[in-house]
Amino acid sequence: MSSVFKDFLSKHNYPKFDIKAILFDMDGVLYDSMKWHSKSWKDTMDEFRIPCTTNEFYLYEGMVGRNTINHIIKREKGRDATDQEKEIIYKRKSELFTQYNDGSLIPYAYDFVKKVHNEGFSCIVVTGSGQPSLINKLEHSFPNMFNKEKMVTAFDVKHGKPHPEPYLMGLKKAGNLSPNQAIVIENAPRGVEAAVAAGIFCIAVNTGPLPDQVLVDAGANIVLPSMESLFNNWDEYRKALSNLY
Repeated sequence: MSSVFKDFLSKHNYPKFDIKAILFDMDGVLYDSMKWHSKSWKDTMDEFRIPCTTNEFYLYEGMVGRNTINHIIKREKGRDATDQEKEIIYKRKSELFTQYNDGSLIPYAYDFVKKVHNEGFSCIVVTGSGQPSLINKLEHSFPNMFNKEKMVTAFDVKHGKPHPEPYLMGLKKAGNLSPNQAIVIENAPRGVEAAVAAGIFCIAVNTGPLPDQVLVDAGANIVLPSMESLFNNWDEYRKALSNLY
């Protein structure tokens, strides 16, 4: 296992790891909400008679809503979405998501966040979401584990994932950290690409319907089947990392 971490250091010419923070994506990592995001996107696009599939939204996870809308309209209509279209479509999608979402957590998400928080790591949420119905539940779901002032959401960035800006801002909010001072926990290819572009070690947990290879191709350093697996393997990873401090 240590070879994965050593290869990462070598590739980026980092002298060592000095992990201070864990940067968490939210949907599909903390909350079991992607099924509701994809359903609300599909139902919204059906209302506006814009062709799409349910599963394709797992590929766009992490992108800010306006970019998802623009991508699909450009594909289907051969033009960019207007500002009005972005506003109306995203408003409807948000309404449906609030209606559908049950707020359930990914199994072992709480256990893992509590574990690394108790170990002294800063826990930072970096999400492409702008859904208040989830963002506002974080303190209830993970009491005293996340600082809302240090969160990065769709409202904080100009460029959503796969652009590195969200994770670079996460490093900044975590205390002006360098990329070798954090680890990203992701579940989506666009999010993995953003972490890779920011130069941060990325562990992907495949909690959705996409093949593991999609996350490997996106550049994930480690791909696991669940947050439970991450929880169970963390001590081994931390030991390997400590030998590279």
